[in-house]
Amino acid sequence: MSQGPRSGLAAVSAALLAMSRHLEVRDVLKTIVASARELLDAQYAALGVPDDHGGFAQFVVDGVGDEQWRAIGPLPRQHGILAAMLHDARPERLADVREDPRFEGWPSAHPDMSDFLGLPIRDGDEVIGALFLANKRCAKPEGSCGFTEEDEELLAILAQHAAIALTNARLYERSRELTITEERSRLAHELHDAVSQKLFSLRLTAQAATALVDRDPARAKTELHEVARLAAQATDELRAAVVELRPAALDEDGLVATLRTQIQVLDRAHSSQVTFATSGFRALPAAQEEALLRVAQEALHNALRHADAENVDVTLGRRAAGAVLRVTDDGIGFEPSAVRRAGRHLGLVSMRDRAGGVGGTLTVESAPGRGTMIEMEVPGG
Repeated sequence: MSQGPRSGLAAVSAALLAMSRHLEVRDVLKTIVASARELLDAQYAALGVPDDHGGFAQFVVDGVGDEQWRAIGPLPRQHGILAAMLHDARPERLADVREDPRFEGWPSAHPDMSDFLGLPIRDGDEVIGALFLANKRCAKPEGSCGFTEEDEELLAILAQHAAIALTNARLYERSRELTITEERSRLAHELHDAVSQKLFSLRLTAQAATALVDRDPARAKTELHEVARLAAQATDELRAAVVELRPAALDEDGLVATLRTQIQVLDRAHSSQVTFATSGFRALPAAQEEALLRVAQEALHNALRHADAENVDVTLGRRAAGAVLRVTDDGIGFEPSAVRRAGRHLGLVSMRDRAGGVGGTLTVESAPGRGTMIEMEVPGG
């Protein structure tokens, strides 16, 4: 149903206000898609953000349920109609997308779409994303009415402001990453000073105990207890900081080498045995590799901090054209539904968001006394 000028402007205003409330890129993308679908009264909406490897770094949908989205499969490639928004950088308004010569079909679980409206999102000369809408709703019994020129104009306004919101969110995240880097550097200095002091005290106390062993065994025993206490404190401080001091080696060394290095550090720093194995893994787009790394780090953090596990095993392998990461431990486990009810997510929400942000899936299996398995699968680039 066509909107009048006043109601159309009110809807645009509401959409822009919604976008301005978020600073996280993922939240901004979701809000843009939901706002576009509501603004134009479409059944389906999507927003694709391109990567540098011929695919999408992120692809957010609205109007498709989680179960159906998982059944659809890997993220779409930049071809056909989707590519037109990114490479031709011009609007596409089609009465029936299936009749366009560029149409290449879709997976069996994909919803059926007819009328289509797509628009690139630009930041200056750069196309930073593309909005896709399908199946305009209307009161006609036969279904879709088709998108109008007015719809295209409204979407163009939304796309202009979406570019601003998305650029601002990216700048915010980069600023936050810089702040995190600076904080890690500060933490490293503080850790060095604190542990150095502990080790110095430990050495002096050990020397005092050595001198007292023969003439005052009771005092020597007290000093040895103090040695044990200081050593435990130093170990705890190292354990508390080692997961936070994550080396930013992914861009230079790749996922396998970065994971291996970090896991070796964790294995040395913790009493738990932490192992890593990989087979058949092939390099993926940067966004997917970063998501895999962050999920691995979060899962390791949970296993080493909360699970009281003796063994933590990390595997990374190939699955179809993509990859699968699995982190398992033999710790105390938990009941996932009870964790959700209690409001303690142990990072599960963050991990699911990271997986979903690159078109992947996250599976969590755990039970009290039976350890935990966290698996993340991503499609090929």
